[in-house]
Amino acid sequence: MANGTFGGNRPAKPQRTPLQALLYWTTVLGVWGLIFIVAFFAVFASDLPDTSKLYDVKRQPSINYLDRSGALLAVRGSQYAPPVDIDALPEYVPAAFVAIEDRQFYRHFGFNPWGIIRSVAWNLTHDGPQRGGSTITQQLARNLFLSPAQNYRRKAQELILAVWLELKFSKKQILALYMNRVYFGAGAYGIEAASQRYFNKPASQLTIGESALLAGMMKGPARYSPVSASERAARRATVVLDEMVRMKAITSQEMEDAIKEPVRVSATLANQRAQYFTDYVDAQVRSLVGEPTEDLVVETTLDLPIQVAAERSVKLGVEGHLKQGVEQAALVAIDGEGRIRAYVGGADYAQTQFDRATTARRQAGSAFKPFVYLTAMEQGRTPSVMVVDEPVKIGTWEPKNYTNKYLGPMTLETALAQSINTVAARLANEVGTGNVAQTARRLGIASKIQLDPSMALGAVEVSPMEMAQAYAPFSNGGFLAKGYGIERIRTASGKVLYDHSVEKAARPAVIGSPALQYMNQMMRQVVQSGTGTRARVGAYDVAGKTGTTSDYRDAWFVGYSGGFVAAVWTGKDDNTPMKRVTGGGAPAEIWHNFMAAALPRLKSTPIPGGTVEPPPPTDDPIGDLIDPSGVPEGPSAEVPADSGAPPAEQLPYE
Repeated sequence: MANGTFGGNRPAKPQRTPLQALLYWTTVLGVWGLIFIVAFFAVFASDLPDTSKLYDVKRQPSINYLDRSGALLAVRGSQYAPPVDIDALPEYVPAAFVAIEDRQFYRHFGFNPWGIIRSVAWNLTHDGPQRGGSTITQQLARNLFLSPAQNYRRKAQELILAVWLELKFSKKQILALYMNRVYFGAGAYGIEAASQRYFNKPASQLTIGESALLAGMMKGPARYSPVSASERAARRATVVLDEMVRMKAITSQEMEDAIKEPVRVSATLANQRAQYFTDYVDAQVRSLVGEPTEDLVVETTLDLPIQVAAERSVKLGVEGHLKQGVEQAALVAIDGEGRIRAYVGGADYAQTQFDRATTARRQAGSAFKPFVYLTAMEQGRTPSVMVVDEPVKIGTWEPKNYTNKYLGPMTLETALAQSINTVAARLANEVGTGNVAQTARRLGIASKIQLDPSMALGAVEVSPMEMAQAYAPFSNGGFLAKGYGIERIRTASGKVLYDHSVEKAARPAVIGSPALQYMNQMMRQVVQSGTGTRARVGAYDVAGKTGTTSDYRDAWFVGYSGGFVAAVWTGKDDNTPMKRVTGGGAPAEIWHNFMAAALPRLKSTPIPGGTVEPPPPTDDPIGDLIDPSGVPEGPSAEVPADSGAPPAEQLPYE
């Protein structure tokens, strides 16, 4: 049996030589690799996006805001600039992006296997934000064709499209496409738009430090924004500079020089003006026409040269009274029909975008008193009625004059001009605080009005916009003038979607005669001889009222000429007291500076008498600008040297 076939040894298989083994396993792996690739493409390439529209730009519609003469105020929405030629950029600009985003860019074929492996390993072992491991080519594929969704199917399609891009374009073309399409935050797409947005210069003029700052934003445009996160953006830019040195794109000395040179970032686009106003009307566009599906043009009521005067006056007014604790100011100017001609929501939009013109509500102080006096005039009193400035007690409330002095007998005209608290308090009690509130509402005050006796002295929180439109009837012959900022909304192709002239209703008369005449007579005296003497503007017919609240927390001046009214508020955002700032001080100066620049540019008319006949319809009741150029700087916008300080009597709750 030992020599039989049963239990005998089978013949040994011949051994492969090393070369044969290599060829065998190469063939096996190749076949399986081919099967994998075919299956991979079958699964993930079946629903790839259409690549024929590679150069089509997909973006959200933009909105162009124009002033009343057609000048561009601002652009909101996505910002695109013409594609920049990469050869026209300094070499360090594209190098910054390659250094921080994809150091192997010039050596891979669309994807970096080791980068993918590292990112997968990280994502499997760490919680929190995932690492992508995407090359510049993969990022371009995602930006051009795919959604930002984080899933393996999208990543697989990203890889396929990256290989396709590498086959179709050169490295320089891919890098140029990437830099011209990538998002830099704040609505800016592409290196040129980003350079204009953040540095107010073309991309061809970027410095090494600016290039590093922009390249650093690729990790997260919002998180590394040089506007809202300047310190974090600066640290990220330093990392970019280090990587540029490692790649020998710049020298160590150039890095040191870049770090030493301060990078000045613009908080807003250079061509963006009237930012508070643009925010105000931008919030209204969608409520008027819905979500835009194409580029829009919004024609506004703003006068750009007058707006320039308003912004300058507010800025200089705040700077000139910083030592007195004036930290913020707001100004709203409207014409006799309610068109907003100037709108400033704060001293510096770059520092704070909070809008004090309409969003903030602050106590009006004695700027509220005209509603008390108007109610009295409508009940039969006249400016010459005699009253007595003396101690008064209404319930448990005993209002005081600032000086704790009492001037005795005087006319109502003098009492308003000198802002006597005791007279206003007694007058409101006589005519009824409810009636005063109705008067204020009739003229345009929309905020809640409390009916306690202290409301007579302005213990009512209002916005500058409300005060401007509530004083407008004094300036236009007695007619309601609700403030508005949008005249027309149309598509870029010219289709009108909204027209205020179609929507607006007839303006009712809200002040009759002779009450209107009486009020204008009295408020002229506020400026001529009362608490508002600093608001006088040459020979122009102007009137108005000061206002100061307790502890000097708020100071106002609201005044008007024929068919044109402006309200000015000054104070602090935290509502802490200023240092003896009254309505006849900083607010009256700001108002004077603004009106001194604006009135010569308007065909200003005297303040109307008291007629209740509707004015003839006009396109512009206060006339066109004589000179459409910008408001000049110079003495014409300064407070006259002989204007004098307001009388000592006019102080809180004046």
